[in-house]
Amino acid sequence: MSLNEYIDHKPTIETDRLILRPLLPSDTDALKEWMPDKSIYTYWGKNPGRAEKDPALLFEKIAKPAKSFHLGIADKRTNKVIGDIWVYRIEQNRMATVALRLAKKVHGRGYGTESLSAMTKFCFEKTELKRLWTEVDVRNTASCRILEKCGYTREGLIRQGRMVNTWCDYYIYGILDTDFRI
Repeated sequence: MSLNEYIDHKPTIETDRLILRPLLPSDTDALKEWMPDKSIYTYWGKNPGRAEKDPALLFEKIAKPAKSFHLGIADKRTNKVIGDIWVYRIEQNRMATVALRLAKKVHGRGYGTESLSAMTKFCFEKTELKRLWTEVDVRNTASCRILEKCGYTREGLIRQGRMVNTWCDYYIYGILDTDFRI
């Protein structure tokens, strides 16, 4: 399949405990519970923006067709969104950046690993992407563990580089489709 097939219709990906799916206006109350929490932005590279402080703003703009994904991470039992995951900065349908964040109250339960693993598998099995990568603040040991559990390799260290809007030391992690199949 091709990334072009997902421009207008974003995927829904199910795991044992989660559903990765497009966010809906009906998710606003769940998003309000965790998105404005400044503590989840400690290593994000920026503070919560207007849409994070007021998630209803996410649904005011008409979404433009794009190959990138921004999916909610919903608990399968309740369908309540507890986080979100992105595949973006897609370059020539070959490589893309991934990112995820979770509500603080669900940290440490394996949801990050489960959702990133599912998204990685989807990208390599259902699209033509060959490489996924991300940047992680060196102090964010939890995210480093998630990436390593999902097969991502620490490829480098950027010292005092710019990560979003913050100057910090950060790692670059990546995974190739051939790594994933091993």
